[in-house]
Amino acid sequence: MRNKILLVASIVLTLTTSNVIAKGNIKNSWLALSKAELKHVQSYNEEYKSFIDRARTELTFVAETKKLVEKSGFKQLTDDSQIITGAKLYSINRDRAMTLMVIGTKPIADGVRIAGAHIDSPRIELKGRPLYEKNGFALFQTYTHGGMKNYQWVNIPLALIGRVDKKDGSHVNINIGLNNNDPVLIIPDLAPHVDRDYRKRTNREVIKKEELDIIIASKPGNDSTVQQEVTNFLKNNYGISITDLVSAELALVPAVKPRDVGLDRSMVAAYGQDDKISAFAAVKSILEIDETEFTAITFLVDNEEVGNLNNTGADSSYLVDTISQLLYQQSPQTYNDYLLRKTLRKTKVISVDVNPGVNPNWPGVWELGNAPKLGEGINIKLYGGGFNANSEYIAWTRNYLDNAGILWQTSTYKGKASGGTIGSALSENNMDVIDFGVPVLGMHSPYAVASKVDIYSMYTAMKAFYLNK
Repeated sequence: MRNKILLVASIVLTLTTSNVIAKGNIKNSWLALSKAELKHVQSYNEEYKSFIDRARTELTFVAETKKLVEKSGFKQLTDDSQIITGAKLYSINRDRAMTLMVIGTKPIADGVRIAGAHIDSPRIELKGRPLYEKNGFALFQTYTHGGMKNYQWVNIPLALIGRVDKKDGSHVNINIGLNNNDPVLIIPDLAPHVDRDYRKRTNREVIKKEELDIIIASKPGNDSTVQQEVTNFLKNNYGISITDLVSAELALVPAVKPRDVGLDRSMVAAYGQDDKISAFAAVKSILEIDETEFTAITFLVDNEEVGNLNNTGADSSYLVDTISQLLYQQSPQTYNDYLLRKTLRKTKVISVDVNPGVNPNWPGVWELGNAPKLGEGINIKLYGGGFNANSEYIAWTRNYLDNAGILWQTSTYKGKASGGTIGSALSENNMDVIDFGVPVLGMHSPYAVASKVDIYSMYTAMKAFYLNK
């Protein structure tokens, strides 16, 4: 049955493509693809789903990316690295942010090309002293990372992943719930039989933050409480104490795998597509660059969902420090701060982040003439209010997208909407920065949906950006 569905979908796409091309009016990215490109879309998305299944937080994304790029010949940037044409290098900032670099034929001083994306996603985290017992259950106290609708995070299987850092300098990795044989954790909601007193709560108050504490155990020992049993479990299985959780970064994320959506398998549902669609595309595209005129840099950054904070967020000097190092090691005799500032002025950046797409059940939240629709291409984000890229940089972007045959659309919020990217942080260093992305349904939910063709288009657009002169 599956093969029949795929065959029918392929025939329909092929016939429709011929008709639309004949009319010269292609609006949907699916219809602009050849048969060979359709195969690339499918294979790319299979690789994408496999990668983000393993890379659910910034810690795991950096770890998985390091393994991937080292297999492709990238070497760690050191004080002795040779900054020569074709060199492939990577740098890691505190295990939570990362840059990948392919050195171009032009000097670093002529400016670089940067594709930046964030690798954190909305999630639930543990408080420093999380463990307590109540009504026969052991629970962890939690708080949230990023903007979430709390009610979406109850009654779903959750995994606990991250690491615990101990006073002796060692750290212990935790991963419970992602393997098929693992137990999962859960935050139970009230049944409709007993929730009468809570029915008047508004959307964001249906489940309050303080009500997101997660059940982790319910079985006491013969001579111990449920809470003591949890303490014993952590000590016996991981060699950690409850006090070690003060210096831990543990996240509760959906314990569900990425899956195809639709009878035609045209979409992907997964946790963390904001912004791993962009981050994976930035990694994948730079891996395939062997020679480029301008040095290409992929910038993967933490903490965008909470405002680009901390020394691993986009507000950190890490990216500029890395460009400074490249500039100095390529030409130490001529290096000075003024040269660095001129280099930044010549640098072009795409700040790539997904955004809400038109939802067929609620189209009225958009003005549809400037609304991002699944399957209709890359979104050039036009916020207004001083947040747009300047017009000449938008024109430059349109040019290389059109030259590469990549469909694009514009995205402007109706009225005043919330949200942000890493773009404003990067533009503060006087680089040319533009925001673009692809549309997603159910953003910031545990299981968002994106079009496979848009996921693939993000990768082709980044590659075109890196290679554009």
